[in-house]
Amino acid sequence: MLDWKRPLVAGLTALGTLIISASANAQSSNAPKPPPDTMEARVMACAACHGVQGAGLDNNYFPRLAGRPAGYLYEQLRAFRDGTRSYAPMNALLAYLSDDYLHKMAEYYAAQQPPFPPHRGNLRTDAIREQGRRLVANGDAARGIPACATCHGASLTGLEPGIPGLLGLNASYLSGQLGEFRAHTRRGARPDCMANVAAKLSDADITAVSAYLAAQPKPADAAPARQTAELPLVCGSQAR
Repeated sequence: MLDWKRPLVAGLTALGTLIISASANAQSSNAPKPPPDTMEARVMACAACHGVQGAGLDNNYFPRLAGRPAGYLYEQLRAFRDGTRSYAPMNALLAYLSDDYLHKMAEYYAAQQPPFPPHRGNLRTDAIREQGRRLVANGDAARGIPACATCHGASLTGLEPGIPGLLGLNASYLSGQLGEFRAHTRRGARPDCMANVAAKLSDADITAVSAYLAAQPKPADAAPARQTAELPLVCGSQAR
């Protein structure tokens, strides 16, 4: 090869290498990056029904998850996975998840404290509001109904390790769950204390309690309290 061609060939080779390298780098920089491998990213699929960070939505079916005790959330996730609590989409979504993964999901949602969703129930009259407040705060001893606050905490934010808070939930969701406990279509471990309480509630009681609870604002400290006293009822779900 003539001497004058050598530097030309070398230059063209180097230029080709630069072009190929630049093209590869451009493709690499334009390629989508994988999502972060965090629990927040993993549970984004849950947000469509339960809201971002489990804040809840203004609907009748899907509850707020944020701030509930981790022990309670874990037990509900496990119940859906194992089929002892029935709701086909949840049963299917959780069917193959391990106990360890369910614990991590529960701990993530328990640590979240986003604002309450906008729903506030429908307090139609002062009488309904007062009826709900009375049952929540005092119960009805004559009918053997304990105050909601006795088990769910004075601030109604739940008790660690396993009793859920009652605030930040839609009135229709609350009344639906009480109705399911009363009809035994939602079951807890025996003795099923919620089923026993709900059986003593009339339709009017359920409406009043649900509407009152749904109307309560988020307290300054929405974290569950620690259970320090014996509960007025023996609950199988608390004996584990």
